[in-house]
Amino acid sequence: MARKIIIYIATSLNSKIAAKDGSVEWLEAIPHQEGEDYGYQVFYDRIDTTIMGYATYAQLKSWDIPFPYKDKQNFVVTRKKGLQPDEHVEFVTEEHIDFFTALKSRPGKDIWLVGGGAVNTLFLNAGLVDELIVHVMPIVLDGGIDIFTPEAELKPLSLQHGKSYASGVQELHYKVNN
Repeated sequence: MARKIIIYIATSLNSKIAAKDGSVEWLEAIPHQEGEDYGYQVFYDRIDTTIMGYATYAQLKSWDIPFPYKDKQNFVVTRKKGLQPDEHVEFVTEEHIDFFTALKSRPGKDIWLVGGGAVNTLFLNAGLVDELIVHVMPIVLDGGIDIFTPEAELKPLSLQHGKSYASGVQELHYKVNN
């Protein structure tokens, strides 16, 4: 079975994945039942690889917490050269689409495209995104980072399923019709 690249992400009702400064503290404002992880652990167990843009990686590093995906193979998409090696990630600095097309064809579990918006758009436009699992949070942000940049191309989606949570969170699981 072929590996899938999946965007698993939370957005505000107005499609923001982060505040203007890249922070996601606004997620803490969403009430949730104790023990409810919105399917995160089930999803996390089905992947063995993450991909993220440099801004997302830098945001993670700024939180001063242990790297959260130590048990996965992790790639950072960037054009920056000469970055300091990191024991948890491999920097992919050129030929991004070719590299990740080849990665997708290797045996393994599914791949989580963590974000951000520019990387989501790059992968979507290249036809590399297979599914989106979007958790729409019951909050509107006053600006911020969109799930996709304005360069995103038209892509028809098929709703696979949806789920409503008591907190008001809506989970929407789409297949990308590439």
